[in-house]
Amino acid sequence: MMTYSAPDFLVYPELGSTNTELKRLLNERKLAEHSVVITNHQTAGKGQVGNKWESEQNSNLTFSLLLKPTFLAPHLQFYISKAVSLALIDTIKQVSQQDATIKWPNDIYINDSKVAGILIENSILGSALDYCIVGIGLNVNQEAFISDAPNPISLKQLTGQHFELELLLELLLDNINERYHQLETHRMALINDDYLTNLYRKEGTYSYRDDKETFEAQIASVNEMGLLTLVDTNKQKREYAFKEVQFVI
Repeated sequence: MMTYSAPDFLVYPELGSTNTELKRLLNERKLAEHSVVITNHQTAGKGQVGNKWESEQNSNLTFSLLLKPTFLAPHLQFYISKAVSLALIDTIKQVSQQDATIKWPNDIYINDSKVAGILIENSILGSALDYCIVGIGLNVNQEAFISDAPNPISLKQLTGQHFELELLLELLLDNINERYHQLETHRMALINDDYLTNLYRKEGTYSYRDDKETFEAQIASVNEMGLLTLVDTNKQKREYAFKEVQFVI
């Protein structure tokens, strides 16, 4: 007889990093897919390539989610980033009617300010993805930011509305499950189309900076491995991996 292992939902008053704690737990014991580590106060949260994430106590959502997308080949792991980014977009639009966008690769922006960030850490076993730790920080009720982060903003700052964190988390997890199910059922084209439709600065020419120069370009595409292709004003294509190019905001 099969037994169902319900996902763990682990709440901490304070943590340095929910991703780090989830990895520690995985090294100690088995955890069911969709298990969550969440904290009311994350003191050492990180974004892409070590950028610090500021979060005021009891004001925001800071959590990590365990996924086991063994159905995805390792070279397709960026689809997890796409799906989770879209789930955040779905959630923000549902609760605030704000037009959120995805700043490549997976920051969530409203206008030119960052409202959420994602840090995904993947484990590959043989020729398949073993598990993914999806760390999410969503600025919800924080009213002031004191770090040197250039452009943070919260849903409360945008709307003047106070949000119930538990209800917002429940909605976000439901939306992640829905987008994840789209991946499980191989609806990659839908994920791709929605991701491109919701890209920050998808239309128009904007300034970018790589290790050589600042230049003007348009977004052309993001491929299945997450590489960004820009077309500059000389009609030349430029392809970049994460952190190889910056948006000039």
